[in-house]
Amino acid sequence: MRGFLASSIGVTCAAALALPLTLPTASHAAAPPAQESLPGTTQSLPLASLTTTRAAGSLQEQGLHRRDVRPFSLVGVVWDNPDAQLHGHVQVRTRTTGTTTWSAWQDVETHNDDAPDPDTDEHTAGTVRGSTAPLWVGDSDGVEVRVQAEPADETRATGHSAGQTTEPAAEPLPKGLRLELVDPGEEPPAQGPQSDTARGATLTAESAAASAVNADLAPLGANVIPALSKKETEDDLIAARGGEAEVKAGAPQARPYVGPRPRIITRKGWGADEKLRERKLGYTKTVKAAFVHHSASGNNYRCSQAPSVIRSIYRYHVKSSGWRDIGYNFLVDKCGNIYEGRAGGVAKPVMGAHTLGFNTNSMGVAVLGTFGSSNPPAAAVNAIARLTAWKLGLFGANPRGTTYLKSGGGNLYRKGKNVRLKVISGHRDGFATECPGRRLYKKLGTARSSSAHLQGR
Repeated sequence: MRGFLASSIGVTCAAALALPLTLPTASHAAAPPAQESLPGTTQSLPLASLTTTRAAGSLQEQGLHRRDVRPFSLVGVVWDNPDAQLHGHVQVRTRTTGTTTWSAWQDVETHNDDAPDPDTDEHTAGTVRGSTAPLWVGDSDGVEVRVQAEPADETRATGHSAGQTTEPAAEPLPKGLRLELVDPGEEPPAQGPQSDTARGATLTAESAAASAVNADLAPLGANVIPALSKKETEDDLIAARGGEAEVKAGAPQARPYVGPRPRIITRKGWGADEKLRERKLGYTKTVKAAFVHHSASGNNYRCSQAPSVIRSIYRYHVKSSGWRDIGYNFLVDKCGNIYEGRAGGVAKPVMGAHTLGFNTNSMGVAVLGTFGSSNPPAAAVNAIARLTAWKLGLFGANPRGTTYLKSGGGNLYRKGKNVRLKVISGHRDGFATECPGRRLYKKLGTARSSSAHLQGR
């Protein structure tokens, strides 16, 4: 069976393979990431004050002047308190490796809403930090950064007596601001027909565990989970539910509404260092909705660089933001390639850290890029449709429908409120944010229709 119920593959993988298709919510105490052993590094540099005046009401500014650093390709800013917001503007400029060429100032999105839910073990473990979105800048060896607070919405009195004048107050910057510079390490071998099967190298225990949860979909250590036809996918799902693969004539309604399984590049395929993440895998009960994101990491990457971008985001989420693993369940590049995100099994209800307040009973799909003013490629929108037609179909969800999710707390909905959401929603539907960008958000209607069509609805 090519379905998604785990089977036994070796003694060392037995624990991982024992996981059922639908698991009760699992809460695990977060542990510090294991020591790094594979290529890739993170430089963490504390920011200094750039404010030249201490006059009352002057805006705070922190940053770093131009400096030489070790090679990196992705940048972000973090701070101590994960519940604090950075009300201000973050800009960086970088120097291309081995040159004297500096980029123009580039904006870094300051949102702090791709995150574990409040009150979960992942959020309260003591390792989580506030963070901006990461920005992909390509091979660089010089950097300059500035972070400027914005004026507070309210004014503050200059004295305590009635009638005294007021002036704009500077919104304080979060404490412990640091610049994170991420080097993703070496590229894994190019993806292609010869690299879709398992690599010959011996798997570490961590890599074997991450691969074993997909063991019924691809060989242990495979770089790619292959696509299936719609009939093959339906037969697998029927068999997994305890039914017969062959349905009697005259009963077409017995065939499940599920899209053909798409080709998915595994964590092994994009080169995940499995020793970075927390070993224990966290699950929710089901998948009722998919939240679509943009990574806000910029569009200046080639599709051949997408594995490096993902490894950088993974390292940023774990080492810099303090999460147990990469936050998204899946990622999609501009060419429409689909990548496995958080470890736990692509067909399973893995608890992510993608939509603050709504990570339970949902999945998060991030399109690599920034789509506020840029149109998302048609291939990426199509990939969202193909992925959701399959994954939502495994759990009986209609891509054109609506569902209810209980808020874990956020800036749109109070904790405990049952919220009606579209089964395929944008991040902004669950949290006040620009994500997934205005242009990508406008394409979600197309994705919903295509996804439902692929399911046979």
